[in-house]
Amino acid sequence: MQDPQQRRQIKSFVLREGRITAGQKRALETLWPKFGIDNHAIVKDLDTLFGNSNPKVLEIGFGMGESLAQMAQDSPHTDFIGIEVHRPGVGSLLAEIEKRDLRNLKVMCGDAVELLASVLPDKSFDRIQIFFPDPWHKKRHNKRRLIQTDFLNKLAKKLKNNGILHLATDWEDYALHMKAALDSSPVYKNTTNNNGFAERPDYRPFTKFERRGYRLGHGVWDLIYEVV
Repeated sequence: MQDPQQRRQIKSFVLREGRITAGQKRALETLWPKFGIDNHAIVKDLDTLFGNSNPKVLEIGFGMGESLAQMAQDSPHTDFIGIEVHRPGVGSLLAEIEKRDLRNLKVMCGDAVELLASVLPDKSFDRIQIFFPDPWHKKRHNKRRLIQTDFLNKLAKKLKNNGILHLATDWEDYALHMKAALDSSPVYKNTTNNNGFAERPDYRPFTKFERRGYRLGHGVWDLIYEVV
């Protein structure tokens, strides 16, 4: 029988890059050396990486990066790292960094599970945020959902004491799934007074996708938990 440790890890994403625009390609070629963190790097200290002791935030799965760039622009005294597996999105964010002249945002390209394990140091982030991950809404695909107990445990190791994990989704079933996993964990505590879902904090911008969902009557659920 095959050793479970040797089985192929179930991926929470399908790598379909699509077409890379000329601007995204240029950004990947010219801006990555300045704002990118290599997948084979070993980052020992984020304060050294950014050259300051400002709060540190990690976003996993930033899509095309517009909302993450806006957060970095709105919070110049907070440092951000974004991870995205799709190169067009990485190229798009790199272009936004240059356009907005941001100095508090760096980018990684690859599987977040692998990068968390091999590149980023433990107890280094004040907040980790994952907004609108793929819901894999068909029941037979639920096993592909990124937010599972094992992954939550990995995230907790990367957060500082009393660090915050902020999740958001527009799929109620996934929201309930994430909440159940967090509530059953001994290392997370709900920050809302009624142990329910949180109000959207001001630091999370509305995305175009989210605004469209609201117009169509879709809900959005935020979960904000603290590492205890």
